[in-house]
Amino acid sequence: MTQETAAAIDSIQVSLNAGGMNTINIVLAFVMFGVALGIKPAMFVEVFRKPKSVLLGMLCQLVLLPALTCGLAILMGSWISPMMGLGMILVASCPGGNISNFMSSLAKANIELSVSLTAISTALAVLMTPFNFWLWGNLYLHTAAVAAEVPTLVIPLWDVFKTIFILLGIPLTLGILTSQFLPKVANVLKKPLQWASILFFIAMVILSFSSNMNAFLQCVRYIFVVVLIHNLLALTIGFGVGSVAKVPRPDRRTLTIETGIQNSGLGLALMLGTSLFANFPPHGGMLVITAWWGIWHIISGLTVATVFNHTKLDHE
Repeated sequence: MTQETAAAIDSIQVSLNAGGMNTINIVLAFVMFGVALGIKPAMFVEVFRKPKSVLLGMLCQLVLLPALTCGLAILMGSWISPMMGLGMILVASCPGGNISNFMSSLAKANIELSVSLTAISTALAVLMTPFNFWLWGNLYLHTAAVAAEVPTLVIPLWDVFKTIFILLGIPLTLGILTSQFLPKVANVLKKPLQWASILFFIAMVILSFSSNMNAFLQCVRYIFVVVLIHNLLALTIGFGVGSVAKVPRPDRRTLTIETGIQNSGLGLALMLGTSLFANFPPHGGMLVITAWWGIWHIISGLTVATVFNHTKLDHE
């Protein structure tokens, strides 16, 4: 990638008024509420009796994915801009995506494990998302060839904590309570909210970049390649760890999907709704990486789930 292309990508701006940002936050909150509708406390009992797969899932999502993403961004060198590298690390620092449970169901994977991993990574996101982004983001910036041009990454902890708690913590709690005490309501709402979340996210991305659509279309092939490689890394981490650890094949499928599906909507909300990058130069690269991730992981997740669905478990 040429410096001119990188500069063009980073110059892309997304400006949302308060109403637009509130809409994104409300949609994300409803998405997490929909995820939580499938969570019942009793589902965790059997999973935690055999915690191996849960611990492996946390290792993949909270440790390996951010660390190896940082390494991948460093290896890509000047082919990506520092802002694109930070976008990759931000996505990797987010918890599991809201549609991973649906993907696991389609893949004939361990759905209880999928729900457990989504719930745990989401609950830990209040601490782990800002920590991982600060740790690996600063390591990347200090290693990147153009680090001198980029300021130190400082996390406004209260701002980020408040945003994550409101967008993830409260809806997750309300969803679990609804599932526990109003199961009929939960069953009616669960699937419509899952599909609505996919449509809302795609619409959100299109509306966010509508004023910069020409610039986005000119650079999308570069973004496509970067996100494709990054997503393949994430899927490989989950499948590889599950294979090396010799967990049951349904668990291996779940680890693959959970690591490959990230809540990039949270990443967009943090970029657009907090002071996370107040001291940074134009960071359109972060925005387009995060936004395209949210679209691409739907495609890749459905593809992987369909392949798993048509693969017999005893011959995988």
